Amino acid sequence: MSDANISALSALGTVQQVSANNVANVNTDGFAAGSVTLESGPGGQGVRVGDIREGGATDLTTEMVTMMRTENAFSANTTAIRATEEMTGHLLNMIG
Repeated sequence: MSDANISALSALGTVQQVSANNVANVNTDGFAAGSVTLESGPGGQGVRVGDIREGGATDLTTEMVTMMRTENAFSANTTAIRATEEMTGHLLNMIG
């Protein structure tokens, strides 16, 4: 399994949680929407959460686009992990 893909899944989960929290609290008085900044992981491999900030109002359109983009990125990373596991399995079957 790729550590880069696993770190990406964790970071993308955080992005999704923050967006969901923003949507859930869109009508809460005094609520400040959060935003997540992602950065490259150690050695330029993968991605991780760089910063989580609060401030501003929630824009539902932006949140929905963020959630769809995050869902697609999450799916791409799980597909990459699945493909790596399948290739490893085939390789082990060939030598075993």
